[in-house]
Amino acid sequence: MSDATHNENPAILQLLPALISGGVERGTVDVAAALVKAGFRAYVASAGGPMVHELNRVGATHITLPLGGKMPWQIAANTRAIQKIVREHKIDIIHARSRAPAWAGYHAWQKLRAAHVPVRFMTSFHGTYNLGEGMWGKIKRRYNRVMTQGEQVVAVSNFIAEHMQREYDTPPEKITVIPSGVDMIKFDPYRVSDERSIKLLRDWHVPEHVPLILLPGRFTRWKGQLFLLDALARIKDENWFCVMFGSDHGHGKYRDEVAARVTELGLEGRVRLLPQCDDMPAAYRIADVVAFPSQDPEAFGRIAVEAQAMGRLIVASDHGGAAETIVPLPDQYGTGWLFAPHNVDACAAALAKALNVSDEERRVIGARGMGHVAQHFTKLNMCDTTLALYNQLLSETSE
Repeated sequence: MSDATHNENPAILQLLPALISGGVERGTVDVAAALVKAGFRAYVASAGGPMVHELNRVGATHITLPLGGKMPWQIAANTRAIQKIVREHKIDIIHARSRAPAWAGYHAWQKLRAAHVPVRFMTSFHGTYNLGEGMWGKIKRRYNRVMTQGEQVVAVSNFIAEHMQREYDTPPEKITVIPSGVDMIKFDPYRVSDERSIKLLRDWHVPEHVPLILLPGRFTRWKGQLFLLDALARIKDENWFCVMFGSDHGHGKYRDEVAARVTELGLEGRVRLLPQCDDMPAAYRIADVVAFPSQDPEAFGRIAVEAQAMGRLIVASDHGGAAETIVPLPDQYGTGWLFAPHNVDACAAALAKALNVSDEERRVIGARGMGHVAQHFTKLNMCDTTLALYNQLLSETSE
């Protein structure tokens, strides 16, 4: 495939299950907007969702396709649909961001190449995708492996790049590490009005003059709500109030278990469980400490980066993406506290340190975090690097 073939308005098709919420979805929309701005034609195929209107607003085209289907007949139907999309819209690159869509995209790419249709295929590896054990583990590994079959593969962190090489023998030359990026305009503490902050404090019934600890994230064991409660029980003598918020995505029983643990630990009146927040910048702004106690390694960990962008103090498990996005204190350039995963006492100690920093220390650490994110984890960096990878693929000759 030569440069001459793509000298005008190349077309990129991103594939994912749906456009409801989450880091993958946010990155897809951000990249689509950057593509349109750079003169590409941007297409996204998914089952749809609330974020479709954002695609429309930036000038990208959404194509409704039930790409979440994992059954062989669903993947076969989606394979045929993707082939049709590629031919009709003269797609140059298929970019798959999730496993079921990737299988359909991969099969479509193979069939199109066999028919001498010049299209490239790449993937983004966004998670560790649990492997399991025994026969089920072998099946899962085969299913997951499609995410390494792109001609180029994006890893959202060095942790994920190492995981791909270790678990799937992915050649390192195929992998490009592109961390997820934060919108530095949206996540700017100086752009969040006092009115927004005050409204949230009132809506949440946060007591005055009490340091606020936030744990944003879905209510699942992975996110560590129960673990954080155990840590907070060890620092009852400190002055704090904690809000845990997020959707439960059908895990209502787990939310009930968290509520029961609050009572069991005697933390009633000091911990509040709330649904998903629609104004994350305001939530960060009113926080004194943001907790990120993930029980399994996060592929990237957007919360840790957003919190730093907002100048907040962050306390997180020392594994996965968080170990790459937070500079651990007491380093002179430290931006937050990392504690040994699953160590409740270490988490409690880190929380106590964060709660007891002076106002000047808080200001300095917060400023370091903002600078750290601005240098390494912006939406602009992510989009520029992704578009550079697209251009690299377009300039190469397909085998």
